Formats: sequence, C-alpha cells, structure tokens
Amino acid sequence: MQSHSPTTPFGRRSLTLAHVSSQMVATARLPEKIVHKWKIFHAICTARPRLGVSERSLSVLDALLTFHPETALTGEDDLIVFPSNHQLSLRAHGMPASTLRRHLAVLVDAGLIVRRDSPNGKRYARKGRAGEIELAFGFDLSPLVVRSEEFENLAAEIEAEARALKLVRERITLCRRDIAKMIATGIEEGVPTRREGQGPTDWQEVHAAFRSIVDGIPRTATRQELEPIAEELSRLADDVLNLLEAHIKSQNPSANESHSERHIQNSNTDPFIDLEPSLREGRAARAEPKPQPSRPAEGSYPLGMVLSACPDIVDYAKGGISTWRDFLATASVVRSMLGISPSAWEEAQTVMGETQAAIVVGCILQRGAAIRSAGGYLRGLTRKAEAGEFSLGPILMAQINSRLHEKRPA
Repeated sequence: MQSHSPTTPFGRRSLTLAHVSSQMVATARLPEKIVHKWKIFHAICTARPRLGVSERSLSVLDALLTFHPETALTGEDDLIVFPSNHQLSLRAHGMPASTLRRHLAVLVDAGLIVRRDSPNGKRYARKGRAGEIELAFGFDLSPLVVRSEEFENLAAEIEAEARALKLVRERITLCRRDIAKMIATGIEEGVPTRREGQGPTDWQEVHAAFRSIVDGIPRTATRQELEPIAEELSRLADDVLNLLEAHIKSQNPSANESHSERHIQNSNTDPFIDLEPSLREGRAARAEPKPQPSRPAEGSYPLGMVLSACPDIVDYAKGGISTWRDFLATASVVRSMLGISPSAWEEAQTVMGETQAAIVVGCILQRGAAIRSAGGYLRGLTRKAEAGEFSLGPILMAQINSRLHEKRPA
C-alpha cells in the first residue's frame, strides 16, 4: 500500500485548483463500484464536445487504458498505469513525444486522469517480495470510475440532442419537397392563388416566399435554430395545400371528370400511344436504327454532375430526375416559378441550346436570393453566349465548390 499519494506534478508543471479537485474526486471512489473500461471510454468519446477534449487526446486515453490488464475498473483496485513515453507513443500509433505530452496535459486538465509523479518524474512501480505492487507512479485512472455516471449522462444527452436534430432536419427536408412539388402542380394545373381578394398574387410570389425561407437556413445550424424554420415551412406547406384543396372543392363534379380525363391525356409522355397498334408496328418496323433515349447535346456535362451542382431542382420533379428528359421538363416548370418570361426562355434555348439553358435555370434556382432578377440574369448570359463569351463549366464548378465548402465543418 502507498504510504503517501503525491499531489503535485514534477518539474515546472504548476498545481492548479482544478488538479486538486480531480485528485479529490479520485480519492472519493467507492470500493464496491465496478465499471467496464471500454464502455465508459465509449461514453467519454460520445460526450467529447462537452468535456473539451479532442479526438487525438482520446486516442492517448485509449492507449493508457490498454496498460491496465483488467477490463473491469473497480473502486478497490490500484488504477495507476505507468508506461514510459516510448511505450505509450507506440500504442498511440507512433504519436510524437511532444504531441503526446500535450494531449496528456489535456486529459489531466479535463479531470479524466490524475498525475501521480515520482520524485524524479519517472513512471514506475515498486513491487514487494511477493510480486505485488506496493508503490506506483504514473497516471491514475480513478476519475473514470468515480465520474462514470456523469460521462454516461452526458453521452445520453448528446445522443438525444443528435436524434432531435436529425428529426427536425428530416421535417425540413419533407416540407421543402412537399412545397416545391405542390407549387409545381399549382402552376401546371393553373390553380388560382387569390380567392375573394385574399391570398398571394400568383405562384411566383408563393415560390419567392418559399425560397426566402430556404435561403435563410444556416450552413451549420443547431436544433434551436432549425425548429423555427421547420415551423415556418410547415405553415407554408399547409397554406399551399389549402390552395390546391380549395381549387378542387370549387370545381363541380362534371368539371372534375373532364379535367381528370384531360390530365390523363396530357400526362402521357409516349408520343405513339394514340396511334393504332398496326400503325405503331409499321412505324417501329421502319425505324432504322432503333430510336435512342433523349441525350444532351454534344459537349454537355454529365447529369450526375449537374444534379450535384444544382440539387434543389430535384424537389420540383414529379417523379425524381433520372434522365435528361426529366431534367428538361422540371427546368421548364422552375423557369415559370422564377419569373423568367417565355420570350427570355425561348431566346436562351435558341442561343444556348435546350440542355444548357435548362442547366442555367437550375443554377439560378440554386443560387436563390443571390440573384435578384432571374429573367434579367438569364438574358445577360444569353447575350454573352451570343458573343461567344459564355462557358457553363465555371458556373457548375463554382456551384459544386460552394456546396463542398458548406459541407465542411466550421
């Protein structure tokens, strides 16, 4: 048994009240208490943001735990480990000695371990005649036993907060998808937005309100910041749904029937569906070679790259975007939402090509509030394209780089 437990660090290291407090905690462990060292280490890793330690510091703690031979840490055992810096560095995956000392100091300051320095600062154990350890100098792991409930509670709080954050993010994603597709439906079906002098002027105003909320979402937001945004989006989704439901209720049954029939006919994307079977077969037989799916013009960019640069346009697609045909159809809907006039749209398609004009519309949508006038911006790019001064590549790469920057942790 140790006759005296050292309380001060060796050499130039100073003693602080926090160190004294950690030593008091270490001596307050109950003999009957038992904790699983790897389970408590997992809890500490989860609670790391609250404890103020880095991942590298925890890798040093992980290495220290490997020097304790037992999996169970008990209140009655001697929990001092005494590896040399060389041994500890090897188990910490070759961490340099200077870095190792810095992270050990972090663990001590965080109250996860306690220094028990020898008179000469070396770490060692003195054994008795029977081979038992009588005196040991090194790092005391007792705080892990005493504070185990604290670590577990912190870990539970962080996990609960992470779940709540995930739920509110999912809610925002669902609301964004619902609003975008309901707006697209309202425009395609010609649903009025004003009834009895009340309501928004048109669907462009609804879309502008939607984008103002979406553009206000912070890059890295907490749950407390996202919850009001989720509530605002939820209210807007209810308002848009009410517009669609009111339009349906205002129509008489016969109008509904004819409207449904017309919608079925118009929604058919197969150009040969109305032909007689014999005509279809004859036309198919004459078609040499077999018609190929719609593809972008020569020199265009891969669809996956475009969607990576402009992911928001997917929210406005009825059944997702898996082909260029889907992309072009969705861009036509988004064009109307952004307030781009038919003349500006046709001019852009004529000068740039249908595919590139659609990609530009996707980029304009992605930039949101950064572009005040989508129609004017598109006309400006069309003028540049006419003069041979327009290139789509830099715009796409800027969008992709911007999104990568947003995903990086602050």
